[in-house]
Amino acid sequence: MGVGRRSCWRQLQAWCFRLLWFIPAAFPVRVVETQRATDNITIRQGDTAIIRCYVDEKVSKVAWLNRSNIIFAGQDKWSLDPRVDLVMKGQLEYSLRIQKVDVYDEGSYTCSIQTKQQPKTSQVYLIVQVPANIYMVSEDVIVNEGSNVTLSCLASGRPDPIITWRLLNPSAEPLGGEEYLDVIGITRNQAGRYECKASNDVAMPDVKYVNVVVNYTPTIKKTQSSETPVGRMGMLQCEAVAMPTPEFEWYRDENRLSSNQGINIQILGMTTNLMFANVTEDDYGNYTCVASNRLGAQSASLYLYRPGTGWDISGSACVCESLWLLLASLTCLFFKC
Repeated sequence: MGVGRRSCWRQLQAWCFRLLWFIPAAFPVRVVETQRATDNITIRQGDTAIIRCYVDEKVSKVAWLNRSNIIFAGQDKWSLDPRVDLVMKGQLEYSLRIQKVDVYDEGSYTCSIQTKQQPKTSQVYLIVQVPANIYMVSEDVIVNEGSNVTLSCLASGRPDPIITWRLLNPSAEPLGGEEYLDVIGITRNQAGRYECKASNDVAMPDVKYVNVVVNYTPTIKKTQSSETPVGRMGMLQCEAVAMPTPEFEWYRDENRLSSNQGINIQILGMTTNLMFANVTEDDYGNYTCVASNRLGAQSASLYLYRPGTGWDISGSACVCESLWLLLASLTCLFFKC
């Protein structure tokens, strides 16, 4: 419908509405106990709103209007909206019901009443609230330790939702209440599942999650040397932490070891074991464990020694940064030697 046609239609509505007050009442004489002009009704999107108006026998005509548009004149429905109807209890109530309320229903509604003395109106403002909804959140992130990370979480709702972040580690402490969460110089301890929550008290909060993986160079966390007699089974153990999971290698002097008839190399996640099936005199000495990934490497010295030699190793060996071992391990990592 063009602008001119809409203007004519509104003028026709207004003319017809004024004409109604002069036509003999076909509607039972009723009311006037209406809501105060300052009344507000707050309703959640999708619910049913009832805007109440009460009448008595002094009233000759009543009508409902919304933004100058007639919705009902008496019991005659002027609106084409199937969600809208009247709630009438006996001769005393003339209320407007709107089902499945949406945001475009928000606004001022007027109950207009014609009495013998003068017309009266009661205005009610309908406020439509919308539950919080997160419509965009960051995808899962993989970064290197020390990088800056920004996570985003955008939400809509009426009233505007409040956004809060948490890192779901054991403490799960709040991190802030912003759409964008900045983590400067992220550490391995800040890796994990981040929770974004949007809430505006209209309904249950909306929650989304972002997984953050932080890559970092290997650190040898624990080593175990072995005091083993000749003829017995011996084991050296090396445990590291890293992301991605480290590759492990074992060396004696500058020679890289591999599983053979006398030794067996086990790798179980972040731990590696160098197993000796039957220790001989030639097996005693210093061994090196190297843990490496694409970000770097670290090595540690361990000892297989004869009982009673009194070596001061106290269960954890020296962690060293032998240049040739680091270069050798990284070269093997990249070229899969």
